[in-house]
Amino acid sequence: MMPAGLVPGTPLPVRYAQETVWLLPERALWWPAGSVLFVADLHLGKAATFRAFGQPVPAGSTAENLRRLDTLIHHYQPARLVFLGDFLHARQARSASVLAALARWRGQHAALDCVLVRGNHDSHAGDPPAALGFDVVNEPWPVGPFAACHHPQQHPTLAVLAGHLHPVLTLRGAAREHLRLPCFCLDPGLALLPAFGEFTGGSVVRPAPGRQLYPLGGQTVWRLPASA
Repeated sequence: MMPAGLVPGTPLPVRYAQETVWLLPERALWWPAGSVLFVADLHLGKAATFRAFGQPVPAGSTAENLRRLDTLIHHYQPARLVFLGDFLHARQARSASVLAALARWRGQHAALDCVLVRGNHDSHAGDPPAALGFDVVNEPWPVGPFAACHHPQQHPTLAVLAGHLHPVLTLRGAAREHLRLPCFCLDPGLALLPAFGEFTGGSVVRPAPGRQLYPLGGQTVWRLPASA
């Protein structure tokens, strides 16, 4: 059953590494031939970490991230879910409420094969609790024609899927207005995924030769024209 009130947006199929992958407006990538869902940079517990240091940020981001993940799992029915690093934000994210929410979420998807490719925040936060049953690996981690990574890099034989940078794109209008949107950034041999987490910033990426940019907005993904 689909989580109440959540309906997946319209994906955009593209060719990458001679495979068809779907760019999802929920800020994830679906590889249908391998039945693998890739997400990057959840930063679960980031709000809890800020509150632990006395910053009055709102609660609820972990629950919202997991609800969005539920929507994709129920819709696409992946055999494997690969997290491209930065699963937990920091050691302070390992609060009782965050860990309890994760335990409930994992119990609902006990048969799903989950893999975490360690990122820089994972080295500080520590691996997820063993009870979650994740396979935790270092980058680059080969899966089919792809090298699952956290940090952007090139691989000698595989096409890289990575996160870390939280790519965003700034679109500018004729009246000096601008719009900042998360995006997928595909360079030859390297695909950057937007941050899946709700409580994350972003690094601006710009058009470049051979680069394909796919901004997200309004439950849609579209390709940025080369002249934009």
